[in-house]
Amino acid sequence: MNRETRLKRLRFRSWHRGTKEADLLIGGFFDARSDGWNDAEITLFEELLEEQDVDIMAWAIGTEACPPRYQGSIVDALKALNYVPIAE
Repeated sequence: MNRETRLKRLRFRSWHRGTKEADLLIGGFFDARSDGWNDAEITLFEELLEEQDVDIMAWAIGTEACPPRYQGSIVDALKALNYVPIAE
């Protein structure tokens, strides 16, 4: 599968998680950060999306420790939470 197809597939999976909270967190993160990812980061994000939403959200907000396999640039950026839109 080429890069463009992988990213389109990941965007869909990021925005269709099952809850609005997960969609905003994971989908918003994907939209804000995916343009700069290399192939290894795309692969890591694909693997991350196989995890449960509650786990991903806990790692992002710091209530649970992130497994070593996901530690690095993607989860560090996910923890920043500066990509989540906040209505005023």
